[in-house]
Amino acid sequence: MRSKYQEFLREDIGSGDITSELVIPVDLRAVGRITCKEPCVLAGAQDAAEVFKELGAKAIKRLEDGTRVRKGQVVLEVTGSARSLLAGERLALNLIMRMSGIATLTDDLVRKCRRVNPKVRVAATRKTTPGFREFEKRAVILGGGDPHRYGLDDAVLIKNNHIRLAGGVREALKRAKRGSFTKKIEIEVEDAEEAMAALDGGADIIMLDNFTPAAARKIAAELRRIRRNVLIEVSGGISPDNIEDYASAVDIISLGWLTHSCKSKDFSMKIERI
Repeated sequence: MRSKYQEFLREDIGSGDITSELVIPVDLRAVGRITCKEPCVLAGAQDAAEVFKELGAKAIKRLEDGTRVRKGQVVLEVTGSARSLLAGERLALNLIMRMSGIATLTDDLVRKCRRVNPKVRVAATRKTTPGFREFEKRAVILGGGDPHRYGLDDAVLIKNNHIRLAGGVREALKRAKRGSFTKKIEIEVEDAEEAMAALDGGADIIMLDNFTPAAARKIAAELRRIRRNVLIEVSGGISPDNIEDYASAVDIISLGWLTHSCKSKDFSMKIERI
């Protein structure tokens, strides 16, 4: 089975790196160093190493994923055929830059929220890049966040379209509870009435969708007065600018911003002949 790295390389290289084949001698060996150009939480260094291994090069990580790195630090050193290093350069940098951006943003938001509520979880969503979800979710974990569900097959999450099609909150929950007892049941609600119906219907996790911070605090307090151990999540319209306003009210804050609006971090790779 072709690995993800092989798929990514095939996309970039196609039938061959025509520039390197014209310009670089086939037997030339080289060393390449990937350097951080701005402070960040490192993610994707292991993946970059795997890219070069696929191309027959030797990769040594100088820093581990999940660590804070400073501008100017070398995170990965690679030796091998110069052509191989050139073929893997862009993919390796894309992986590190994108994943480090996600990990750094996640780390920043987790720190910000836990100053308010040390127990709150900051979670990702399924608003990910097609074909790249496993990498983006892993970057969230490296930044101290929660990946939430990876796909439709690993959690029960009843959303507004499910509710409409099933005929309401109570009916949707009733049907879901006929399934496996090993799965917690989460349901998305859009107002206080739906939230109360979800609690009455036995939901394990209630997701408050597009609630203001004040509305989230109010309904969360009401829900906990009735059932203290219910998990309360908030999602929708959450950004780095307002995330702290929700931290004291809920157990989980999920936001697509972690994966769809983060800025990649800056890294470069310098290659020299041996």
